[in-house]
Amino acid sequence: MEESDDNNDYEPRRPPGLTLLGGLYLFFFLITISGFGQPIPFFGAIYQGRVAEMLVYLDSILCLYIFLGLIKRQRATWYLLLGYNLFQLSNTGVNLIGIAPTELEKILGSRVDHSRLVSSNLTVMVAIVLLTVFIFRQRSAFTNRSLYLFK
Repeated sequence: MEESDDNNDYEPRRPPGLTLLGGLYLFFFLITISGFGQPIPFFGAIYQGRVAEMLVYLDSILCLYIFLGLIKRQRATWYLLLGYNLFQLSNTGVNLIGIAPTELEKILGSRVDHSRLVSSNLTVMVAIVLLTVFIFRQRSAFTNRSLYLFK
């Protein structure tokens, strides 16, 4: 058997953490797209109608791009992941402070437990921070330096 001189196509084995991240952001995409048509909290206000649909659409596109970038191991996706998570962290914090439970009750049509609302949002914020630290440490796994997903 002859050996090929095409050793430039060798790509190191994908770390399991990167595969799990891809699955997580695919899940985020599905969760986001399933909220289409529902009210959405965004930086201290609750949007409905066309504005909410556009926000969900943009968030879905970002999640899909992140998923594909994780599959392609794109370095630009690593930066996008860090920025996206910091954006989500700040959005969650502002929503927690800026949206009153009574406003949520009015939109949902049912009572909202303030302590559970605070604890669930703080839990989400801690999860985002831990996820961001994990992503930060995985920089070396993002080996594709192309700026384009499909090249």
